Amino acid sequence: MGYLGRRIGLSQDKAGPSGADGSGGGLLDLFASGYFQREGNIYNEPGTGIQSGLTATGGVISDYTSGSDIYRAHIFTSSGTFEVTAGGTLGDNLEYLVVAGGGGGGGYSGANGGGGGGAGGLRTNLSGHPLAGATYPVPAFPTSYTVTIGAGGHHQASPAPGLDGSNSEFYPTPVSYPSTQRVRSVGGGGGGYNPVAGRPGGSSGGGAAPTSSGTAAGSPDPNHPQPQGGAGGHGSSNNSRAGGGGGGAGGVGENASGSHPGGVAGNGGLASQVLIAGPPAASQPVGTPGPSGTGWYAGGGGAAGADETFPDSKRGIGGRGPNHDATTPYGGGGNGAPGGPSSIPRAEMNGDSNTGGGGGGGRLSQNPAGNGGSGIVVVRYKIGTISSQKATGGNISFHGGKTIHTFLNSGDFTVTDGPVAANYLVVAGGGGGSAGGGGGGAGGMLNSTVTIGPGPYTVTVGAGGFADNSPSPTQESAGFAGSNSVLNLPSAVTSTGGGGGAKGRSGGNTNGPKNGGSGGGGGEGDTSGGTGVGGQGNAGGNYVTPNTGYYGAGGGGAGAAGEPSLTNSAGDGGDGAAVTWIAAGGTPGPSAGRWFAGGGGGSTESASSPDPQKASGGVGGGGDTEVAGLQNTGGGGGGGYFSGVPTGGGAKQGGSGIVIIAYPT
Repeated sequence: MGYLGRRIGLSQDKAGPSGADGSGGGLLDLFASGYFQREGNIYNEPGTGIQSGLTATGGVISDYTSGSDIYRAHIFTSSGTFEVTAGGTLGDNLEYLVVAGGGGGGGYSGANGGGGGGAGGLRTNLSGHPLAGATYPVPAFPTSYTVTIGAGGHHQASPAPGLDGSNSEFYPTPVSYPSTQRVRSVGGGGGGYNPVAGRPGGSSGGGAAPTSSGTAAGSPDPNHPQPQGGAGGHGSSNNSRAGGGGGGAGGVGENASGSHPGGVAGNGGLASQVLIAGPPAASQPVGTPGPSGTGWYAGGGGAAGADETFPDSKRGIGGRGPNHDATTPYGGGGNGAPGGPSSIPRAEMNGDSNTGGGGGGGRLSQNPAGNGGSGIVVVRYKIGTISSQKATGGNISFHGGKTIHTFLNSGDFTVTDGPVAANYLVVAGGGGGSAGGGGGGAGGMLNSTVTIGPGPYTVTVGAGGFADNSPSPTQESAGFAGSNSVLNLPSAVTSTGGGGGAKGRSGGNTNGPKNGGSGGGGGEGDTSGGTGVGGQGNAGGNYVTPNTGYYGAGGGGAGAAGEPSLTNSAGDGGDGAAVTWIAAGGTPGPSAGRWFAGGGGGSTESASSPDPQKASGGVGGGGDTEVAGLQNTGGGGGGGYFSGVPTGGGAKQGGSGIVIIAYPT
């Protein structure tokens, strides 16, 4: 299972006109809210007796796995509150990253290059990190923590040192400083200018040419003795006049040298990589790229050059390490200004936001010093383990004593410790609705048990069928069928795509089929509702005459047939069916469980027809008139108005399917 943060790109993939490519659809916000945001702590549902992590709120949440452990990280890029309301069975320790704001770069003084700003102090107790502090248990339940994000220090009008960055803190409210519970990272020191040395800080600013020195990093917190940053580098001690780099969390700033006329400015001190916000093997959601992946913080600012003869070869690079691209800082440190009159983008000189990077040193009016980057706080804790997992594939959760693999898109299910006695749910893509006609039938739904032996098995999640919105009555046609979903065990489990809604008028069905897992609803052009596949779904409703408004019938659902049309209203979609052994996916319904495979509601031909009432989709993701079937439920698409002024864009496509497999934890 990969990174499942809140910021998920939601897509809505569609099958081609044939509706048979087997591709999986995306997921809509409703499902994302219920599944990925872990409403009710879905990884470890309270009361199951399986696993239970802390219950907490605040920041932006990132859930992910690392090895066999499941973590939840709370990411704060602005000040706020972290609330722990209840404990659990997986311990009460918090791991943190607290990075302060970086210092601003120093300004030029005459021909002298300014020193780079020091990075904001960095503190962490992440297990295995070389700077890790002591364990940090929650003292009581509930506990409210103050989270303060330090701002980056600004540059000043030259000649002047950069301003210091602000502190970042994380602590239970109220706790006075110093305390083992109050984690404080000190803002980075501002870069120096001739003849003023770089300022002290979490990491300290670099000195400026020709004689000023860098400054040692700030004194350690007596309750947190681990170093939080490095010292700034020295400016040139001769007339070369280049500045020293600001210190970083992973090393001191480089000293300027006089090996060229005008001197060589010092690079910023190295950053530190802290893999706390996402899985180590994946791209971290915060921090910057570096020489070994992402998640780097608190790089020092590069210093400015001085001599105009070699303008770009002498400026310092922010946070640059050995063998790293000399033009790209990492850890958020800003680059120093070139020695000559050429200008560089301001963004290149500023420390990156939410990294604590120091600002680059400045020189000349077109290259004033850079500002420091703001800080960040990340807090994580364990919410589960997957040591009892017997298979891989899909998105994994725990509920009711079962390990559950949910496939929203096609993939592979591999049993690694089998055989396993499993429940499965296989729902196909729903059929599309028709303009002026019937609603789409739900995708076929199979919910049963099977014993699965070791080995890989392909999983295909069917896409929803397109809707029909033809431009003229002579071209009006049925909605397209949804695609099959398949759990390809040695004996394949295949759910059939839902049938498209029948056309509204003018002759027979031209491009069905209207039959499917559940049948599409009938229309004036093809009055009989489509048939469903036995054990998977039900028939669509029939078109009833006389019907002056060309009202279409509802598509069938997994639990009930679609309603027929009436003389003054379209038919509702048939309800889907409930699954009781999962806690997420589908929709709520009239009884316990999560509901899938509801039929789409029919429609009238025209928005100006007499009493153009909208029909309802069936429970389980069926679309109302002019509403699509809900993705990853197999719901049929709603029919839409054919003429007049449409209120919602015409007929809609069916929802994509889903495959879920569960076995005892």
